[in-house]
Amino acid sequence: MESDEGDEQQQEAERLPLSQRPEWSDVTPIPQDDGPNPVVPIAYKPEFSETMGYFRAVYYSDERSPRSFQLTKEAICLNPGNYTVWHFRRQIIETLHADLQDELAFVGRIAKSNSKNYQLWHHRRWVAEKLGTGAVNKELQFTKKMLSLDAKNYHAWSHRQWVLQALGGWEDELDYCQMLLGEDIFNNSAWNQRYFVVTRSPLLGGLIAMRDSEVNFTIEAILGNPENESPWRYLRGLYKDDTESWINDPRMSSVCLKVLSTKSNYVFALSTLLDLICHGFWPSEEFREAINALNTPDSGPLDSDLGRAICRVLECVDPLRCNYWLWRKSKLPLTVSSQ
Repeated sequence: MESDEGDEQQQEAERLPLSQRPEWSDVTPIPQDDGPNPVVPIAYKPEFSETMGYFRAVYYSDERSPRSFQLTKEAICLNPGNYTVWHFRRQIIETLHADLQDELAFVGRIAKSNSKNYQLWHHRRWVAEKLGTGAVNKELQFTKKMLSLDAKNYHAWSHRQWVLQALGGWEDELDYCQMLLGEDIFNNSAWNQRYFVVTRSPLLGGLIAMRDSEVNFTIEAILGNPENESPWRYLRGLYKDDTESWINDPRMSSVCLKVLSTKSNYVFALSTLLDLICHGFWPSEEFREAINALNTPDSGPLDSDLGRAICRVLECVDPLRCNYWLWRKSKLPLTVSSQ
């Protein structure tokens, strides 16, 4: 059984060197071999050097014993990024048939101060896979906790998506995304997860079945915060591989026009409208009037071609990407110029 966190901290403070422990008296530690003339030798702490010396000894002899299992724990606490230690720990777990629930608890404690450790997340996936569907709730709760500490933790999101696809647990995932976006509508990771759920969940019927309601939800989010790029990207993603439906859905041009009419935070509305035009959308005179209203006297008269006029406005209001908009203008198709 792994001890709880409080016991581990106490044990760490009272740690007895391995060389003084009777159970290790028969083991000769193997020092690290840096060669005869190391260029920049690392000044390891004595505790670390000793622990790794004993670890090499049991690793090279392939000793899969309870004491080796305990030793991997000590080595991981000293360096959670050591892949070889994690790998050997997995081999010992299989040999000893160690309690996997205890192992999840151990990984959870290490994750508190190492939440973006690749080896840790790989190990946790291995344990969860061994446990199967019985691990679903615990893994979803674990990733939820990690994401509450860092909403953009790629490792936590990746693990959560793996759990959903490999083990299940889709039932409440869309509600979870809704909750996260309710807390922070700018959470691009939550938007990404929402798209993952809408397109991958076996319970929702797929993208086409979800499109109408998702478009309405996304447009509401856009109108609330038109400067938020995430819902604009999400809206385009709802029509992946279906450009014709995207162009012909009146809600697409309508949301652009509504934002443009406010004369504020309209960069993404302009960008979306430009994309629509480039793909065949024919704007009404109402759009021309809205674009003209955004022009400033210092910019000079706008081009009669609406696509070029949009690029010109974007050059002024989005200076960080001015060269990009110049490039877009140079690539406008003839069909745009003729409108």
